[in-house]
Amino acid sequence: MDNCERVLLVDDEAIVRQSTEQWLKICGFMVDSFASAEQALTMIDDSFSGVVITDVRMPGMDGLQFMRAILQKVPGLPVILLTAHGDVDMAISSMRDGAYDFIEKPFVPDRLVETVHRACEKRRLVLENQQLQHTLASQSGIDTKIIGISPVIQRLKRELLKLAEQDTNVIVYGETGTGKELVAQCLHEYSHRKTNNFVPINCGAIPESLIESELFGHEAGAFTSAAKKRIGKFEYSDKGTLFLDEIESMPQNLQIKLLRAFQEGIIERLGSNNPISVDLRVIAAAKVDLREDDNFREDLFYRLNISQLHISPLRERLEDVPLLFNHYLKIMAVDHDKRQRTLSANDLSTLTSYHWPGNVRELKNFAIRYSLDSDLSVADILLSAEGMSATESRPFRDVSLATQVANFEAQVIKESLSRFQGSIKDTMEQLDLPRRTLNQKMIRYGISRTDFKE
Repeated sequence: MDNCERVLLVDDEAIVRQSTEQWLKICGFMVDSFASAEQALTMIDDSFSGVVITDVRMPGMDGLQFMRAILQKVPGLPVILLTAHGDVDMAISSMRDGAYDFIEKPFVPDRLVETVHRACEKRRLVLENQQLQHTLASQSGIDTKIIGISPVIQRLKRELLKLAEQDTNVIVYGETGTGKELVAQCLHEYSHRKTNNFVPINCGAIPESLIESELFGHEAGAFTSAAKKRIGKFEYSDKGTLFLDEIESMPQNLQIKLLRAFQEGIIERLGSNNPISVDLRVIAAAKVDLREDDNFREDLFYRLNISQLHISPLRERLEDVPLLFNHYLKIMAVDHDKRQRTLSANDLSTLTSYHWPGNVRELKNFAIRYSLDSDLSVADILLSAEGMSATESRPFRDVSLATQVANFEAQVIKESLSRFQGSIKDTMEQLDLPRRTLNQKMIRYGISRTDFKE
């Protein structure tokens, strides 16, 4: 059993405490129960991985005092309050003070169990986030460049370091945004060529009429706009590494010239007959298998295909997502001289449920927006992504029905409050909800009507 399924129960009424403990154990929780808050408080420290359920009305230290003492010792620890004397004012006050939820006695056992499960999930995500932060802070070497703890990324790092030493040509395969240029840079930085130039060129971003001049250079007067001599990318990367991104988009007539340069290690600038020797390593990147590409020369493929590296898309290594997101949040905090924003449990859950079609590049953009606007949640960013229609706004994967219903319910309440500028009365009438029910739902979802007043 996950140690986040641990519950610390406090209630001064023996019958209530014993029956609640028994029910929670039947439902699979590990439960420690206490008759007083003072006793229970000694069991809580930074290593406590569970959640707390406490009665509010107790002799000595009451539940609200107990909750404040807990949150002072372990900020963010989920505390669920139970009381037979609850009211909306106390609920609002306790939620603002940091309570996870507020349940009135007599409670429905299934509702308590559902709430404890959600609290445990929140605690698990928070602990995972803390561990990821620790991992990020302790990284060194290649781990600071290629971020990830998934098996496929660990294997990629091992293969990369091995290939870096071999000084062979390499083809790097991966979808758009997976980090092919970063992998190529690492191959260069961990090779004996690291003191010389790493020269990237995007073959798909340069007009066909200019790409030959970009690669091989030209002499003054070689063509109409060639006012002076230009050193090409091949020559500039001598003794270093030439990175050809999107090589599958290179015209076939230029592929022939590339093949000759690779085979002989000799180039000629446009407008010149003087051969220039170059010693370089070539790393090519492609989104598709070049072997299956009818427009790519077979002889050039075999010249490049000494070694291969494959970068998995982000959707196949979701365990890396929180670490990557925190990495970019840290960079933004340093760049803008501000405190790093901390991911909430809901944000973490949303991040690892999204399918990331744009891979790491998309994640980085999300992290930048999240860092710059403290009012935005990850879900807000996903739903406001440019071009996302109502039928397309299904970014979540393997999300429980209860979570989807809760997200929808919260959104409907927010939209109604926004429409009526925070008016509870009008919102009640539109949604056909009693005042008490609306208040409870607003407390549960952390919605404040003052946020919608003009």
